[in-house]
Amino acid sequence: MISARTSGESVTWADDAMDLQVDVGDDGVARLALLAPAEVDARLEAEIASEPPARVHRGVSGLPLLDVLLAGSGRQWAGQRYSESVVGSRMRYVSHDVREDGPWSLLEIALLDPVTELAATVSYRRLPDVGVLRSSVSLRNDGDSPLTIESVSSFLGSGLAGPGGDLNDVEVLWAENDWQAEARWQARGFREALPQLNSHVQDGRSRGRLAITSTGSWCSGAYLPMGAAVNDRTGYTLLWQIEHNGAWQWQVGEHRGEGPTTSYLALLGPTDIEHHWRLTLSPGESFETVPVAVAVSREGLEDAAARMTQYRRLMRRRHGDHRRLAVIFNDYLNTLKADPTTERLLPLIRAAARAGAEYFCIDAGWYAEPGEGWWDTVGEWVPSTARFSGGFPAVIEAIKAEGMVPGIWIEPEVIGVQSPIADVLPREAFFTRNGERVVEQSRYQLDLRHPAARDHLDRTVDFLVGELGFGYIKMDYNINVAPGTDAGGLAAGAGMLEHNRAFLDWIDGVLDRHSDLTLESCASGGMRTDYALLSRFQIHSTSDQEDPLRYPPIAAAAPLAVAPEQAGVWASVQPEMTDDLIAFTLCSAMLGRVQLSGHLDLMTSAQQQLVAEAVAIYKQIRADLADAVPFWPLGLPGWADDWLAVGMRAAGATYVVVWRRESSTPTPGEDTVSLPIAPGNTEACPRLLYPQNGALLDWDTTAGELRVSLPGCPSACLVAVDAALPARARR
Repeated sequence: MISARTSGESVTWADDAMDLQVDVGDDGVARLALLAPAEVDARLEAEIASEPPARVHRGVSGLPLLDVLLAGSGRQWAGQRYSESVVGSRMRYVSHDVREDGPWSLLEIALLDPVTELAATVSYRRLPDVGVLRSSVSLRNDGDSPLTIESVSSFLGSGLAGPGGDLNDVEVLWAENDWQAEARWQARGFREALPQLNSHVQDGRSRGRLAITSTGSWCSGAYLPMGAAVNDRTGYTLLWQIEHNGAWQWQVGEHRGEGPTTSYLALLGPTDIEHHWRLTLSPGESFETVPVAVAVSREGLEDAAARMTQYRRLMRRRHGDHRRLAVIFNDYLNTLKADPTTERLLPLIRAAARAGAEYFCIDAGWYAEPGEGWWDTVGEWVPSTARFSGGFPAVIEAIKAEGMVPGIWIEPEVIGVQSPIADVLPREAFFTRNGERVVEQSRYQLDLRHPAARDHLDRTVDFLVGELGFGYIKMDYNINVAPGTDAGGLAAGAGMLEHNRAFLDWIDGVLDRHSDLTLESCASGGMRTDYALLSRFQIHSTSDQEDPLRYPPIAAAAPLAVAPEQAGVWASVQPEMTDDLIAFTLCSAMLGRVQLSGHLDLMTSAQQQLVAEAVAIYKQIRADLADAVPFWPLGLPGWADDWLAVGMRAAGATYVVVWRRESSTPTPGEDTVSLPIAPGNTEACPRLLYPQNGALLDWDTTAGELRVSLPGCPSACLVAVDAALPARARR
């Protein structure tokens, strides 16, 4: 049930998962007074229903609903915090509206700065009973003079410790991200990062903040566009994501304004200081921020992650691949490495089909002539005339003849400096700064705002899909361009934002024309892990990690950032591997999307059977994964951990992958790990799914712990627990 009311002092917006309250003070400023998990209370529901709609101003503590910096106004308190702008504090409540907008419930609050006549609409959206708030802000210049915006928050809220909570109990989490080392979650105590100051000395107000920032066109080139604040004592948790495929910042800190000092969370897209973004609005012009989402829970990080996973599934574009979870073979990683030919591909095609692959993707290099560099010639997307004896269509037909959907790799947003198309497209179709084309690692960056760039890419996709018959396209992106393009007289960051949005619009057009096409998003692995893209793409590349021993912490952490049915994990198996290492490598992918690679064609029949068994088991459980939510029995993985585990809770079963990867000689007692999966559950029935030998299982019914013994090293296993298990106690 969703309800909204204006009482004598507030706007309350509630459903069975979340309570939100906006108070309007006697100064006319609207403030977010409450964002918390719902308290189920029949008396409260009756009280909400009976309150008359009215609005009475009073003094209210908390932060204004947004922070906006204008040229010429600045902040009330020196520093770089997006919580105390002069204009944000001047924004006065005008009205609010509650309505249904398709599957969403929408609360819009209209505000106005009486000095500049800058109007703002704060939009809160949610899907019923999920417990995730989606927030964005629209600005409009209702005055007579131009206004230059230097930053504007997509969300601004307070109370990181939760109602009645203590900041000494709060940990702030973020994920560092790098090529082949993605999703490394870190934690720091709020008070360790932002020590409490003596309010009796000087002013006593903090100027500090803990800020995480991404610059350039890789939205996760340094950090995931996510974060969390967890109250370790009460379990109150906020988990957030910034849904943008470009530059962003989030920050937490303390603000002392009206009323008592309060902690705050600010989520933003690009800004002037960090990203060279600023925008001048002429009278009547408007701007909308990038959307962000915040999950709220009183049961800890895993429950918040489950809510965010459910939200991601509901907000994304519908596609059949989300239910099919087809197995992919890709010829790149540790295999052909951008040097495909007919003679190399045909044996792999046959071996991939025998293993159970359903998509076969030809990766980079298919357009480059032998001896020609594949890196700086990208962009024309015409098959090589010399690589494929019998022609490129014959290879595509061979894939289809084995019952697989043919796939192809492209890097649509770039043109190599040696590509013939670089001198065909107009200069205006590329990123420029100060009139010069931007060059990054021997590539030019297309500007998707320009019709010539879009037409070129539309012709490319329509040729690949309509004429050659590809049903799967892996779209890669291997450069990070910062801060953007100043073409059109915009600040470079503003040009970047417009391009980011134009790219999303182009992807929408591709899927509108080719609704059955499956798209994989890749950016040197996981350098663009965001739900602007993943609300459209069906599959995401979690990493380019080539070492199977280093992939487990990436694979285990991926479900916190990506719905499991979208999280592609390489399983690059090779004939020189031991059976234990083959199984170890395959297990890393079996709770996400299996992306096979490696020389299956050179493996022994016994090795091929080991691969086929893993794929067959995956096909048995993948329907559950499409609805499952993640958990971490050993906590979030550390990069150097010897033991790692990740689990998925589905309606009828719980699945867990366990890895052991230390290289020391095994000694008695060091080959077993205990996983606290279901305290108090005496009816659970664990089963070893894969591999069928090597691991020993023991279920401790008293402690609700699954003990897994893996005598070999490295080794891994996939376990199913058939009875539906209650969620374990949250921290």
